[in-house]
Amino acid sequence: MTPDTKLKLIDASTVKGWTKTEKLHLIDVREPSEYAAEHIPGAKLLPLSQFQPEQVPFQRHTKVVLYCQSGNRSNQAAQRLMNAGFSDFAQLQGGITGWKELNYPTKINQDAPISLMRQVQIVAGSLVFTGTILGAFVSPWFLILSGFVGAGLVFAGVSNTCAMGMLLAKLPYNQRVK
Repeated sequence: MTPDTKLKLIDASTVKGWTKTEKLHLIDVREPSEYAAEHIPGAKLLPLSQFQPEQVPFQRHTKVVLYCQSGNRSNQAAQRLMNAGFSDFAQLQGGITGWKELNYPTKINQDAPISLMRQVQIVAGSLVFTGTILGAFVSPWFLILSGFVGAGLVFAGVSNTCAMGMLLAKLPYNQRVK
């Protein structure tokens, strides 16, 4: 793969057209809980956390399009594919968010676990609240817990990675895909 190789970005309307006229492998690289909650019909799940380039079903006369929520994780998967020598694929510009902005259909599972972002908010908020209450009534040393969670959230925002989200994604109820 040469350094000047560029990732092909495909807009949602083009991908939607391909679902009707072309052989297409839509690859969702989000985590199982996200896929279980909502995905583009016909998409196959290959989560970025377990993504291996050889798992992508490349076939003659079949287009491969990667997507995630907004494009960050599918870009990471695309980089892995390019590093492995693959080039005949594209990325859905804007991810499933861009797809939904055009009112294209998605498959929704009302029984799926709540989103990882909401899980992170619940856990982080609970830890901050607990640290504050314990710090006020038991020992000021418990305030370190609140500070640690706050620092983790700042790091997550700056680095665009969330250790708590990655940890929560590994829990059994977030691994179920129906």
